[in-house]
Amino acid sequence: MRQQYFTVSGESENTIIIERSKFICNIKGINDETEARAYVEAIKKRHSLANHYCYAYISDESGLIQKFSDAGEPQGTAGLPMLDVLKNKRIFKTVAVVTRYFGGIKLGTGGLTRAYGGSVSECLKCSEILNMSDACFMKINLDYDKYSRLLKYLNNSTVSIISTDFDNNVVVDFAIKSEFADDFVKKITDAFNGKVDCKVVKNGYYAFKE
Repeated sequence: MRQQYFTVSGESENTIIIERSKFICNIKGINDETEARAYVEAIKKRHSLANHYCYAYISDESGLIQKFSDAGEPQGTAGLPMLDVLKNKRIFKTVAVVTRYFGGIKLGTGGLTRAYGGSVSECLKCSEILNMSDACFMKINLDYDKYSRLLKYLNNSTVSIISTDFDNNVVVDFAIKSEFADDFVKKITDAFNGKVDCKVVKNGYYAFKE
């Protein structure tokens, strides 16, 4: 498991004009390859009169599940440079689609490569990028009188509170960067003399606010 990767929050769109051709880039964060393929098809329907629908995606956290398509452009001039942008910036679990409306002027292989790669780069500039860190998801169950003391330990950049349930006891769900999890559990156990229920729910990735 990687310690971190980047992904796009939600969806973003950006348009550039090169020699009268319009390049519309749509980028979206995804959970898996099925979502990536569905998004490509949705963009095709949105721009049904366009000339080309080139795409690239990396659909897993490790950057291993990759696919791209030149969609009728000369081989290696569209999908591959788009994929290279995602790989070089370590943007995973993300799909990029560049729709081209041909303007009548041929750009050549070099021009196309710069146009498609540049279209993705420009769209990423207006996207919200999330830094996904290796995280441990935990749950703490404690009495009300201990809650204010607990917040002192949760109020730092390595921890993010996901939800708090106030019922018979206070139940706090939170994520902590994995490298700090063991030390955190020890501190909580010592601070409350073992009188709080602190357990690991799962491991995964989480976007911590810096």
